[in-house]
Amino acid sequence: METAEIARRFLNFFEKNGHTVVPSASLVAEDPTLLLVPAGMVPFKPYFLGQRTPPWETATSVQKCIRTIDIEEVGKTSRHATFFQMMGNFSFGDYFKEKAIPLAWELVTSPVEEGGFGIDPEKLWVTVYLDDDEAAAIWRDKVGVRPERIQRMGMDENYWDMGVPGPCGPCSEIFYDRGPEYGVEGGPEADENRYVEIWNLVFMQYERGEGVGKDYPILGDLPQQNIDTGLGLERLAAVLQGVDNIYETDIIGRVLHRAAELTGTRYGDDPEQDVMLRVVADHVRSAVMLVGDGVKPGNEKAGYVLRRLLRRSVRNLRLLSGTDTAFLHELTAVSIDAMKDIYPDLADKAEIIHGVIDTEEQNFANTLRAGTALFGRAAERTKESGGSVFSGADAFQLHDTYGFPIDLTLEMAQEQGLSVDEGAFRDLMERQRQTAKADAKAKKLGNADLSLYSQMHEKAGDTDFLGYSDAESESHIRGLVVDGEGVPAARAGQKVELVLDRTPFYAESGGQLADTGTLTVDGRGTVDVEDVQKPVPGLFVHRGTVRSGEVVLDDTVHASIDTGRRRAIERSHSATHLIHSALRNSLGPSAGQAGSENRPGQLRFDFTADSQVGPERLAEVEEEVNSVLSGDIEVRTQERDLDEALKMGALAMFGEKYGDRVRVVEMSDYSVELCGGTHVGSTAKLGIVKLLGESSIGSGVRRVEAAVGADAFQRLSKESALVGQLSEQLKTPREELPERIDSMVTRLRAAEKEIEKLRADQVLQAAGTLAAGARRHGDAKVVAERAPEGASADDLRTLVLDVRGRLGAEDPVVVAMTSVPKDRPVVVVATNEAARTAGVKAGDLVGVAARALGGGGGGKPDIAQGGGKDAGKVDEALRAVEAAVAAS
Repeated sequence: METAEIARRFLNFFEKNGHTVVPSASLVAEDPTLLLVPAGMVPFKPYFLGQRTPPWETATSVQKCIRTIDIEEVGKTSRHATFFQMMGNFSFGDYFKEKAIPLAWELVTSPVEEGGFGIDPEKLWVTVYLDDDEAAAIWRDKVGVRPERIQRMGMDENYWDMGVPGPCGPCSEIFYDRGPEYGVEGGPEADENRYVEIWNLVFMQYERGEGVGKDYPILGDLPQQNIDTGLGLERLAAVLQGVDNIYETDIIGRVLHRAAELTGTRYGDDPEQDVMLRVVADHVRSAVMLVGDGVKPGNEKAGYVLRRLLRRSVRNLRLLSGTDTAFLHELTAVSIDAMKDIYPDLADKAEIIHGVIDTEEQNFANTLRAGTALFGRAAERTKESGGSVFSGADAFQLHDTYGFPIDLTLEMAQEQGLSVDEGAFRDLMERQRQTAKADAKAKKLGNADLSLYSQMHEKAGDTDFLGYSDAESESHIRGLVVDGEGVPAARAGQKVELVLDRTPFYAESGGQLADTGTLTVDGRGTVDVEDVQKPVPGLFVHRGTVRSGEVVLDDTVHASIDTGRRRAIERSHSATHLIHSALRNSLGPSAGQAGSENRPGQLRFDFTADSQVGPERLAEVEEEVNSVLSGDIEVRTQERDLDEALKMGALAMFGEKYGDRVRVVEMSDYSVELCGGTHVGSTAKLGIVKLLGESSIGSGVRRVEAAVGADAFQRLSKESALVGQLSEQLKTPREELPERIDSMVTRLRAAEKEIEKLRADQVLQAAGTLAAGARRHGDAKVVAERAPEGASADDLRTLVLDVRGRLGAEDPVVVAMTSVPKDRPVVVVATNEAARTAGVKAGDLVGVAARALGGGGGGKPDIAQGGGKDAGKVDEALRAVEAAVAAS
């Protein structure tokens, strides 16, 4: 039975049994405590926690999931996978054990021709929690499972909780017996390799308290008893398709066998190669699903997970094939084709998915070349010094400069017989994260506890947004929050968050910044609104400061937005749509939106692109946008069903979540997009759009910035004045300025090169004098001097080698010299072969000098370089080298 058919049968069975079929949520979790969705119940978590009222009493879904905690085990076992699909049925107080257990058994054992999975009951075992006599009785008496096939297990195996205080309860699991060739008899408690868990039924009935692991108190019963089940689609597919593991099932197996063909290997010939092929198959499929849900490769959060998966895939493919051939495009196509029966939208997004993955593969090829060279030098340095631990600082540099995931560095180090100082690496990463934290944290609601807002939403319902048509409204205060606590009133000077029943204020979303303005209670108080956010869908939270008087819960307030600011933002937002269309016309449909920000008078627009967009093409985009807006096209908005909007060609922002009804913004047929933001009435109101520049903000993602309206005019006015000044100073007509400036820059660079050559020649002329002044320390000839003034680090290295060469090869020779470029002392030490034979090594001597300078350094035994902070200790450093040579 194919995987897609298994999923269809599951949903059909529970739909026939009264459950609402709920589509899979995005892999990118809405839950602020999670990065990606790791389990099928996650989208239903607010209902189980009582934060929201479920729109249905029972539901069923096939949920996309990603787990990276066991990424190192992927491919090594028959069960571990990064991406997997969890089929589940859920009850929110409707039914409990007495119905959940028989339903599961019926579906698993019913004949295929009757819509079931047709598994022989004699192949099945079940487990229950130690003291769950009720579940055991249902399995035995109502379902008919023989008592010896029912096993009781403890907290670790058969008790579920979320890891934090909240809902919990016992589990009951169904296991499939793969046969004696896979292990010993005796049921799941005897051998979980032979007896594979396929379905977990969670009976969510208690509330747990604080504790560590499974050591926590049970506080009491939940208000209602809930059901949460999980049946692994890939695991069941392996059982029904009669294969050894999930990698050999119809979907993952297609990717695996194509990877084997492309790399010239054969699955099953070599255990080590088999693991690599399974890693590739799993990771490519995972990457396709992540990109399909709008994730882009990056160095943080979900983007880092995606980058890590793709780079592990590339590295394994290179090891398998022994070449640097790019294979991911072909494997991506196979994965999309294999998964499209379950997720038809993948075919529609194929071009974008290919663009993102192809770009990351190319970028990583460049990264591997540069980073591998750096790794090789650092590994060689470690071994030469007698060490076996690759430094955390080098691992951090590989990550920070070359984008090497730490697990890739670990793998490469292991191949060299080295370990990695992961503790030092983590410390440097944490230090960087702390340094890079933006002050936006104070503004956004981020990872705040959402329970208070959820309770307000339960009580007040959705906020009615009036801002598409109104700039003012009379509203009622339905919630007040000060310092994270609900309060009855807020007074002058206090920071406050307000929930209104209706509002003209736009809450920041879709790249459009929030409105600002005022809330006024007649004769009693005024609030300056500085920001508006939606911490839970449908709830607008107005954040600001009570300027005067006080505001009280249930007050009637006059809400008024800053209309000048709103109009300026609308111009920017409408300009963003035009720029998006112009870029797609110029670069093709792969130039998909990857983010935006619309602020008064200015905008930034992020889009996917393989390479830099040159000045000429940017000028064409700018010209096209301005020609369109000058045509005074009407901007129309209308609500439509999502499917209808997509059929009419409306562009959806990649990775954005949409409801069944969507808002379509049209500028004739030039731009048609799904958008919840506010816009101008016609394009002529934009005035003018000026592109300010283009840059890279990440792998495969570019950014353009632009000024709109009065801001654009001011920019152009300043540029015109600047060009006028240059024209006057250089006595050159405006149109000839580029050639004149280019000529000046060329002459200046040539002069700088000539000066640099003369200075280097002057430094090297000192080599003879320095060699003649060598001093004897025992058998060794030693030169320990300052280099001539102005010597760079490169000059210093060349000079030291020249002096060493002049001193001959018969006697041991040590040359140590210093310079102070840019107020930072540098020291270079060189030794000849005779010195090294006598045990005198440059790397050791440079360490002596660098420590005197308050720094560090290292290198090979023949030449080494170091530096420090204290330029006043240069002579002391040189004398320290001489003393070390004399003592050797």
